[in-house]
Amino acid sequence: MELGAFSISLAVKDIEVSRVFYEKFGFKVFGGDASQNWLILKNGDHVIGLFQGMFETNTLTFNPGWDSNASKLDTFTDIRDLQRQLKAQGVQLLSEADESSSGPASFVAVDPDGNPILVDQHV
Repeated sequence: MELGAFSISLAVKDIEVSRVFYEKFGFKVFGGDASQNWLILKNGDHVIGLFQGMFETNTLTFNPGWDSNASKLDTFTDIRDLQRQLKAQGVQLLSEADESSSGPASFVAVDPDGNPILVDQHV
């Protein structure tokens, strides 16, 4: 099962304080908009998202169709196919992608320990 790019989306209290902190670990702003309370930071292939007021908890995030540079992959497994595969294995979803749609969509699952998993396709 190809899930695409991986990152952790951190629910932060103060996006600027968090940005400065993670820059000390060598992360650099790669995308996002601090005025909208979200930033994507990168250190090599490691990606973290800082989200102020958008998520209640830290969230594992997968982006089908993207590599770690947010570049579109030539081939990838569509999110609706991933969703069908997981549901067939008994994974319950909190939200689902519209099976009749195409292109960008998302779904959310929760692991046995309560960690949210966001699968978010942008292409």
